[in-house]
Amino acid sequence: MSMTDPISDMLTRMRNAIMIKRESVDIPLSKLKLSILRILREEGFIKEFKEIPSENNQNLVRVYLKYGPLRQQIINKLERVSKSSRRIYKKKEEINKVFGGIGVAIYSTSKGIISDKECRRLKIGGELICIVS
Repeated sequence: MSMTDPISDMLTRMRNAIMIKRESVDIPLSKLKLSILRILREEGFIKEFKEIPSENNQNLVRVYLKYGPLRQQIINKLERVSKSSRRIYKKKEEINKVFGGIGVAIYSTSKGIISDKECRRLKIGGELICIVS
């Protein structure tokens, strides 16, 4: 299976795992994905993630999903915004809060992969990778 958009694949795997209330989901590893997962952990959308070595040299990252006290979903929306077919860039003035600050937008910027909060703090824009709420 050829992977045209590994980020979309990661978000889809997470969405599917959340729908069936899985504890964790394994995703092929990349630096970009680790950066996105770090933000999701900092913002409280996932419990944890860790790299796991696997056979056939394809390293994976195991993402531990987070649920509320009654096993309700913490993540309701995982949406890929900028795609290879249509890149979405935002200027620093255009970076707004996601759902009044409940969600987080993840941007690829000159300073690396950072949250919308960081973008506003650093007064920089970038490519809008995805929105999580």
